[in-house]
Amino acid sequence: MGAEKSIDLVLAADAAGWRLDRALAAALPQHSRERLKALVSSGQVSGAAGQLLRDPAQKMKGGEALTVVIPEARPSETQAQDIPLTIVYEDEALLVVDKPAGLVVHPAAGNLDGTMVNALLHHCAGRLSGIGGVARPGIVHRIDKDTSGLLVVAKTDTAHEFLSRQFSAHTVDRRYTAVVQGLPVPPAGRIEGSLARSSANRQKMAIVPEGRGKRAVTHYRTVQALRSAAQIECRLETGRTHQIRVHMASIGHALLGDAAYGRTPGSLAGVLSELAFQRQALHAATLGFVHPLTQEKLSFQSALPADIVELIGRLLGAAE
Repeated sequence: MGAEKSIDLVLAADAAGWRLDRALAAALPQHSRERLKALVSSGQVSGAAGQLLRDPAQKMKGGEALTVVIPEARPSETQAQDIPLTIVYEDEALLVVDKPAGLVVHPAAGNLDGTMVNALLHHCAGRLSGIGGVARPGIVHRIDKDTSGLLVVAKTDTAHEFLSRQFSAHTVDRRYTAVVQGLPVPPAGRIEGSLARSSANRQKMAIVPEGRGKRAVTHYRTVQALRSAAQIECRLETGRTHQIRVHMASIGHALLGDAAYGRTPGSLAGVLSELAFQRQALHAATLGFVHPLTQEKLSFQSALPADIVELIGRLLGAAE
């Protein structure tokens, strides 16, 4: 775990009128806005004269000199658990995990143990970055519980910060395989729509007017046509919660098995029932990034899991 450190910075002039937490997020992209918001609220941000700034919503004038204190990471109260993990790459700085569907990434209400973090704490025996906070050691990004595929995990604070900057700059190569309802027209395209929590259901995300949510862009292409469905590849330009699920549903091609964002038509629902397929058909197949120590470009691929292979095979056979 890293020791406490102090960061001196000057906000950009064009941050005039911005909330304090937004201005800090722009100045310190290696830290999430939520993390910086928490630091403000806990009295870890001060102005040039030493006065504490405790309101994340305080409007900035632009050009302010600020000091941000990053406290020493506290030991995680999350328990290490001997849960099998599929590790596709590991060195002293990071590891890449191929997560199965059904495994929650980090502890939260309703899933306090049995998560990937519990498994990582056991596997790494205390050698995980603490910069992500005590509840999520090492976690740089995440995928949904019922999505399978690749995740990179930081083992040092330096690796965590370096990888976080790549995610913030949208330079990480993330490609997903999905099976969606219908055949997209055109067969390839770009979907842009800002995302925020749904006002009707806080467990879901929704497309909102620009400026009210986080910018989100998904590029998709059709890999093959299936019966009343299609196998597609989605490349993330940004990475927001439920991004692919919401974006594909917004153009009328919800993911098969995704009860939150699309109702599966009868014929396809019958296939899912026969196969006992009970998750969204989404797999994080490709993950590419620059290694924080060697500066080498790394790229990893994960084969489609058996349940999605079986689903595609059934729909492909039915289409012939």
